[in-house]
Amino acid sequence: MRQIPVDTSAATVMVAKTPQPKVKDRRTGEIATDAETGAKLMTVDVMFAANDEVEILSVTVPEPGISGELAMGTPVALTGLIARPWENDFNGQKRHGIAFRAVAVTSLAAGSAKAA
Repeated sequence: MRQIPVDTSAATVMVAKTPQPKVKDRRTGEIATDAETGAKLMTVDVMFAANDEVEILSVTVPEPGISGELAMGTPVALTGLIARPWENDFNGQKRHGIAFRAVAVTSLAAGSAKAA
Protein backbone atom coordinates (compact mmCIF):
# COMPACT_ATOMS: atom_id res chain seq x y z
CA MET A 1 0.00 0.00 0.00
CA ARG A 2 1.27 3.46 -0.83
CA GLN A 3 2.56 5.60 2.04
CA ILE A 4 3.11 9.33 1.64
CA PRO A 5 5.40 11.14 4.12
CA VAL A 6 3.86 14.33 5.54
CA ASP A 7 6.10 17.33 6.24
CA THR A 8 4.99 19.00 9.47
CA SER A 9 7.84 21.52 9.73
CA ALA A 10 5.73 24.51 8.60
CA ALA A 11 2.57 23.44 10.47
CA THR A 12 1.17 24.20 13.89
CA VAL A 13 -0.10 21.01 15.49
CA MET A 14 -2.17 20.88 18.69
CA VAL A 15 -4.16 18.16 20.46
CA ALA A 16 -7.87 18.40 19.63
CA LYS A 17 -8.91 15.25 21.56
CA THR A 18 -6.88 13.28 24.07
CA PRO A 19 -5.52 9.83 23.05
CA GLN A 20 -8.08 7.05 22.92
CA PRO A 21 -7.56 3.32 22.26
CA LYS A 22 -8.12 2.48 18.59
CA VAL A 23 -11.01 0.02 18.33
CA LYS A 24 -10.48 -2.74 15.76
CA ASP A 25 -13.98 -4.24 16.02
CA ARG A 26 -16.83 -2.08 17.34
CA ARG A 27 -19.06 -5.09 17.91
CA THR A 28 -16.63 -6.85 20.24
CA GLY A 29 -14.70 -3.83 21.53
CA GLU A 30 -11.39 -5.41 20.46
CA ILE A 31 -8.51 -2.92 20.59
CA ALA A 32 -6.22 -2.66 17.54
CA THR A 33 -2.56 -3.62 17.88
CA ASP A 34 0.52 -2.93 15.78
CA ALA A 35 1.16 -5.87 13.44
CA GLU A 36 4.95 -5.69 13.91
CA THR A 37 5.36 -4.93 17.61
CA GLY A 38 2.05 -6.00 19.16
CA ALA A 39 1.78 -2.59 20.89
CA LYS A 40 -1.70 -1.24 21.55
CA LEU A 41 -2.68 1.42 18.99
CA MET A 42 -4.07 4.77 20.06
CA THR A 43 -5.89 7.48 18.13
CA VAL A 44 -5.04 11.14 18.77
CA ASP A 45 -7.11 13.85 17.08
CA VAL A 46 -4.95 16.87 16.27
CA MET A 47 -5.57 20.32 14.83
CA PHE A 48 -3.20 20.65 11.87
CA ALA A 49 -2.80 24.27 10.75
CA ALA A 50 -0.75 25.11 7.64
CA ASN A 51 -1.07 27.40 4.62
CA ASP A 52 -3.95 29.38 6.21
CA GLU A 53 -6.05 26.19 6.52
CA VAL A 54 -6.95 24.11 9.56
CA GLU A 55 -7.91 20.43 9.55
CA ILE A 56 -8.69 17.98 12.32
CA LEU A 57 -6.75 14.78 11.68
CA SER A 58 -7.12 11.46 13.49
CA VAL A 59 -3.63 10.04 13.83
CA THR A 60 -2.94 6.43 14.81
CA VAL A 61 0.09 6.01 17.07
CA PRO A 62 1.49 3.00 18.98
CA GLU A 63 0.92 3.57 22.71
CA PRO A 64 4.68 3.67 23.54
CA GLY A 65 5.00 6.58 21.05
CA ILE A 66 2.78 8.88 23.11
CA SER A 67 4.81 11.05 25.45
CA GLY A 68 4.02 13.93 27.74
CA GLU A 69 0.67 15.26 28.89
CA LEU A 70 -1.58 15.39 25.81
CA ALA A 71 -4.49 17.49 27.02
CA MET A 72 -6.67 19.44 24.60
CA GLY A 73 -4.78 22.43 23.18
CA THR A 74 -1.30 21.05 23.91
CA PRO A 75 1.18 21.81 21.10
CA VAL A 76 2.73 18.57 19.82
CA ALA A 77 5.30 17.23 17.38
CA LEU A 78 4.34 14.36 15.07
CA THR A 79 7.31 12.10 14.34
CA GLY A 80 7.27 10.00 11.18
CA LEU A 81 3.79 11.12 10.04
CA ILE A 82 2.56 9.35 6.91
CA ALA A 83 -0.68 9.51 4.94
CA ARG A 84 -2.09 6.30 3.50
CA PRO A 85 -4.99 6.40 0.99
CA TRP A 86 -7.60 3.67 1.52
CA GLU A 87 -10.72 2.39 -0.21
CA ASN A 88 -13.23 -0.34 0.61
CA ASP A 89 -16.74 -1.57 -0.06
CA PHE A 90 -19.15 -1.47 2.89
CA ASN A 91 -22.72 -2.73 2.42
CA GLY A 92 -22.42 -2.20 -1.32
CA GLN A 93 -21.13 1.35 -1.02
CA LYS A 94 -17.61 2.37 -1.96
CA ARG A 95 -15.85 4.35 0.73
CA HIS A 96 -12.45 6.02 0.60
CA GLY A 97 -10.26 8.36 2.59
CA ILE A 98 -6.82 8.99 3.98
CA ALA A 99 -5.48 7.33 7.13
CA PHE A 100 -2.75 9.07 9.12
CA ARG A 101 -0.15 7.24 11.18
CA ALA A 102 2.79 8.52 13.20
CA VAL A 103 5.65 6.84 15.02
CA ALA A 104 5.25 9.24 17.94
CA VAL A 105 3.25 12.19 19.27
CA THR A 106 5.31 14.26 21.68
CA SER A 107 4.10 17.13 23.82
CA LEU A 108 6.05 20.31 23.15
CA ALA A 109 4.72 21.82 26.38
CA ALA A 110 6.44 19.11 28.45
CA GLY A 111 9.80 19.92 26.84
CA SER A 112 9.51 23.61 27.60
CA ALA A 113 8.37 22.92 31.18
CA LYS A 114 11.45 20.74 31.83
CA ALA A 115 13.75 23.43 30.42
CA ALA A 116 12.30 26.10 32.73
